[in-house]
Amino acid sequence: MYFYQRIRDIREDSDLSQQQIAEHLNITRQQYQLYESGKREMPMHLFIELAKFYDVSLDYLAGLQKYRTK
Repeated sequence: MYFYQRIRDIREDSDLSQQQIAEHLNITRQQYQLYESGKREMPMHLFIELAKFYDVSLDYLAGLQKYRTK
């Protein structure tokens, strides 16, 4: 699984919109949509912020770990 699939899945599982996540990351919804669709590489500082926001490991977000536990 690619990281962009995981960040979309975790957002949808949390019942959040792309706009809500973009606001939390202080970026535009369009910019976040490019990350979530895999058209742009997400900078590491935003990737870390998402892991903190969802309380998951970076390995989980990257698709290297199957379960959400830290």
